[in-house]
Amino acid sequence: MTAKNNKRTIRAWAFFDWANSAYNLVITSTIFPAYYVAITANKENGNHVTFFGHSFVNTALSDYTLAASYLIIALLLPMLTSIADYRGNKKIFMKFFTWLGAISCAMLYFFKFSTLEMSMVFFGLAAIGYCGGFVFYNSYLPEIATLDMQDNVSAKGFTYGYIGSVILQLICFAFVLKPGWFGIVDKSFPARLSFLLVGIWWIGFAYIPFTVLPKGSPNAKSHTQDLIRGGFIELGKVWQQVKRMPVLKRYLPAFFFYSMGVQTIMLVATSFGAKELKMETSSLIQIILIIQLVAIGGATLMSRLSDKFGNIQVLTGVVLIWIGVCIAAYFTTTSMQFYILAMVVGLVMGGIQSLSRSTYSKLIPQDIPDSASFFSFYDVTEKIAIVGGMFSFGLVDDLTNSMRNSTLVLCSYFIAGLVLLLSLLRFQSRRSVIVS
Repeated sequence: MTAKNNKRTIRAWAFFDWANSAYNLVITSTIFPAYYVAITANKENGNHVTFFGHSFVNTALSDYTLAASYLIIALLLPMLTSIADYRGNKKIFMKFFTWLGAISCAMLYFFKFSTLEMSMVFFGLAAIGYCGGFVFYNSYLPEIATLDMQDNVSAKGFTYGYIGSVILQLICFAFVLKPGWFGIVDKSFPARLSFLLVGIWWIGFAYIPFTVLPKGSPNAKSHTQDLIRGGFIELGKVWQQVKRMPVLKRYLPAFFFYSMGVQTIMLVATSFGAKELKMETSSLIQIILIIQLVAIGGATLMSRLSDKFGNIQVLTGVVLIWIGVCIAAYFTTTSMQFYILAMVVGLVMGGIQSLSRSTYSKLIPQDIPDSASFFSFYDVTEKIAIVGGMFSFGLVDDLTNSMRNSTLVLCSYFIAGLVLLLSLLRFQSRRSVIVS
């Protein structure tokens, strides 16, 4: 059993977020979406692109690609995490998905309009790599931190992620905005170089946690069947435990609905600015940087508020703010309004991600060998939420050719999450159960 609250272990664990958050910022949030919209824009054809013989609105295609990737990982993870717990080798899976994501990002260096189909495949594989590695990373939280420290440690991970991704973003920012400083003539080269740098950054810094974190302890109580059968046995055992946890059973549906909104907004924000507000790439990058920097403070702030008011209470307040964000986005028409909205998003984005993870970590059994299997329920819930959020957002965009209409769909998901959180608060008050 790993000694908990060890500073070196926690710091190494947080560096995994430092490593892979570069993907989340550069690929899903800033440079890739702006580059993708720029090279696929075709007003004469209604901004449609052809993908393996089928025609899609360009932004809808990227939404569908991400949705498909998250669906694949949602189907794979329950089995893989169970096998990891069964064999005690979750770090091997963590490495595999990290390599898959990093190499796929690096291959986006070759992305031009002529390579659209293959490049979108690598775009999807990068998402699978990111999500696959993250579930095993999350599962280390209850293993390295005691119950009273998990909010702080979770916030530390997200803080490292925001700082690391901003550093790489600034490096990429120099190439994209000032190519003349480096003698770059090809206009597509700075963006494509950024994709390559993400892959190198991701795998390079990931070896800090790979070196320090334990590989995972095998589940001594597991059966001796073959790997696949043993994995499903482990998953079934965890599911039976989840069904006997009334608070956790009520928390997961609320998490599912508000995650449909949170995760989708994070993935489409840049595309929204580019398509609906016609903002330049430089302005979009600045906005995402603002979100990342404000999110650092947001994660820390929500951790402290949860100590004072309780996790579910703070999550309820944050979801209420997200509802306001969606309504405001629908009416946003200027760059300045989008900048202000970005600051609010940054504040609540870091907080809701960090607090959601630590809340779940507190609700599952502590000091158990099958933490990866327990966290697979959390991550599969999140990934299915992303599939639903991205698909519905892309579908409304495809049908109406307006991303504004899609924001109202996301608003309904936040409202559903809010109702479920309020129901959980009532349940807690009746049972005198407080998550803090």
